[in-house]
Amino acid sequence: MNPFATLLLRLTNLAFTLYSAAIIIRAFLSWFNVSYHHPVGRFLFEITEPLLAPLRRYVPIIGGFDFTPMVALVLLWLAESLLRVLILALFP
Repeated sequence: MNPFATLLLRLTNLAFTLYSAAIIIRAFLSWFNVSYHHPVGRFLFEITEPLLAPLRRYVPIIGGFDFTPMVALVLLWLAESLLRVLILALFP
């Protein structure tokens, strides 16, 4: 495999893994009522809200539970998979 493709795949995987972790941590922090005024809570809110806010318009809250982070994680997984296929096709 092309070394450039390997580097791109690793960077892509790292970026998606870190962003997914940010969404998961934000969801857990909401269970523990961590204030958004806390620096960690504010940082996670600012980096994840651009993805979560538009999804909330389409994903209903069921039984008081917000499924938006789970939908976002599935979409991220799909986007990463598509990007991986594209990288492998462009740089054989």
